[in-house]
Amino acid sequence: MAEITHLDEEGHARMVDVSAKPVTTRKAVAQGVLVVGGEVMTAIREGRTPKGNVYEAARLAGIMAAKRTADLIPLCHPLPLGHVAVSFHEAGDRITIRAEATADARTGVEMEALTAVAVAGLTLYDMLKALSKGMVLSDVRLLAKSGGTSGEWRAPGDGDDLEAAR
Repeated sequence: MAEITHLDEEGHARMVDVSAKPVTTRKAVAQGVLVVGGEVMTAIREGRTPKGNVYEAARLAGIMAAKRTADLIPLCHPLPLGHVAVSFHEAGDRITIRAEATADARTGVEMEALTAVAVAGLTLYDMLKALSKGMVLSDVRLLAKSGGTSGEWRAPGDGDDLEAAR
């Protein structure tokens, strides 16, 4: 297990000093799933959702959230994001949400990608809750990251569909 770096000598929380680390291109891909149910999925496909285009609202919310990650997650460094993309894939009764984040920085963009997925999923829930309160947002996780001293990492079993993280 790695050394705990977010605690000082007295056990107090601290922001890790990354000022001596080199700036490298950092990329991360995250994903989550919103299970909406068959009736809600039909309403989305037919354009019958009460609050309009759910995907564009959720896409913008995810991008905005990635840009504000340091304001939301304690001890997270503010990063100069160069790119954030949020996409959606419908399959059966669920929507897979994927976010990609890139920055030239001294620390990784994993939290920004994860935050984008979570907030996009919550926005979808909010936009669709008039149709169902039983939706479930789950499996929010990092799929891949690259850059920095730890290099490239991929979640086990996710195949080669993560070219964006290279």
